[in-house]
Amino acid sequence: MLLYKQKKNHAGKGNRLLISITVLGSAGPIRFVVNEEELVAAVIDTALKSYAREGRLPVLGSDLNNFVLYCPNAGTEALSPWETIGSLGVRNFMLCKKPQVENNGDGTDEGKSVPIGRKSSISWKAWFNKSLNLKISSH
Repeated sequence: MLLYKQKKNHAGKGNRLLISITVLGSAGPIRFVVNEEELVAAVIDTALKSYAREGRLPVLGSDLNNFVLYCPNAGTEALSPWETIGSLGVRNFMLCKKPQVENNGDGTDEGKSVPIGRKSSISWKAWFNKSLNLKISSH
């Protein structure tokens, strides 16, 4: 009979990372520890569950297929849900809703970005580029 709970052995499962995920429109980033070999889809799922558990606003939902994870340091392309979170070597990410495709009736589909927050009328990419262009005056 065991008197204590045995700890899981994480030695053979790779390194663990503390990652930070910023959600557009939210007060601050979500931080949690993941295995560097976890898939991006699993990290998105964990982030959505953690976001909901903390009672953060705006309410996002729980379907991980409606969200994409970006790495601001690695360019403007979303991460593939099938790649590992540690493959880029970064720890800061941004969670955004996927653009919804609308049919215009003339046979063309138009991608429309869905804002997460109240004041997110511009995309995070435009905001990010704008913030990099701000110059700090020494006066």
